[in-house]
Amino acid sequence: MWKTLDLVRVYTKPRGLAPDYSQPVVLRRGKCSVDDFCSSIHKEIAKQMKYAIVWGASAKHSRGQKVGLEHILEDEDVVHISKK
Repeated sequence: MWKTLDLVRVYTKPRGLAPDYSQPVVLRRGKCSVDDFCSSIHKEIAKQMKYAIVWGASAKHSRGQKVGLEHILEDEDVVHISKK
């Protein structure tokens, strides 16, 4: 059984809407990059992604940080994916 410390909960934020805190995307620590996040939603999203904006512990700025696929997410981060 996994410990809760081994899991990272990531929330989605659709464009123009508030973050959806009702259904987090749950990733395992060590497999919690933006690429892993995209793949857990749909395998084509990472290919279509232009950049992601992240709010939370892994972001350098409280207003959000523009990141790429290699960015490592922390527990309770909020992610918005911008497509090409």
